[in-house]
Amino acid sequence: MRNKKINYFIIMILIPLSIALGVILFKDRKYNLISIIIAFLSCLPIFFSFEKGKTSTRKMTILSVMVAISVAGRFVFAAIPGFKPVTAIVVITAIYFGSEAGFLTGSLSAIISNIYFGQGPWTPFQMFSWGMLGLIAGLPFMRKLLLKNKIILAIYGVFAGVIYSLMMDVWTVLAMDGVFNAKRYIAAVTTALPVMAIYAVSNVVFLMLAIKPFGEKLERIKTKYGI
Repeated sequence: MRNKKINYFIIMILIPLSIALGVILFKDRKYNLISIIIAFLSCLPIFFSFEKGKTSTRKMTILSVMVAISVAGRFVFAAIPGFKPVTAIVVITAIYFGSEAGFLTGSLSAIISNIYFGQGPWTPFQMFSWGMLGLIAGLPFMRKLLLKNKIILAIYGVFAGVIYSLMMDVWTVLAMDGVFNAKRYIAAVTTALPVMAIYAVSNVVFLMLAIKPFGEKLERIKTKYGI
């Protein structure tokens, strides 16, 4: 329980503070440093949740593979703006391995894939946005709902597309002059509605296609290796 509290403190307090530090103090000019700090902080909850022995190594190996699949999926669908399997992979990871694993997969998927797509002041926001979608999906009650009911899983896919777009539009507004403006935010959200719709649809499509094959393999691995 103590580790859980520390983990949520890191994710919900320290990481947002790091992003705010980058925006307010460094005017988004030190985004590489902030991204590295977020990547480091994202790893801590997983390390704290590890037990001694081979299980920890195996779990880290599986999470590394899930991050790699997420990154590769973003590359493959690079030609279609907004239509990406990243959220689906993050959510599936969270369902089978929990909130901390979901957050780690989301945040690392963003920073690693942006080595190809381009690092920038948007990277910390992407890391946090994808990470939070993984964290929410990995909550105990959410994991049960998402596994048992495909309709709820589809609804979460739509929710994830909307939330990701809304969170990234915060960066869009802050990038203009470093100040959040409600009118600008509403204008940015309105302009981004078509992209938001693509995010939502792609999440549903990839979740419906991937949940069974990935889920069966992950469940088998968990059972076989006692993870």
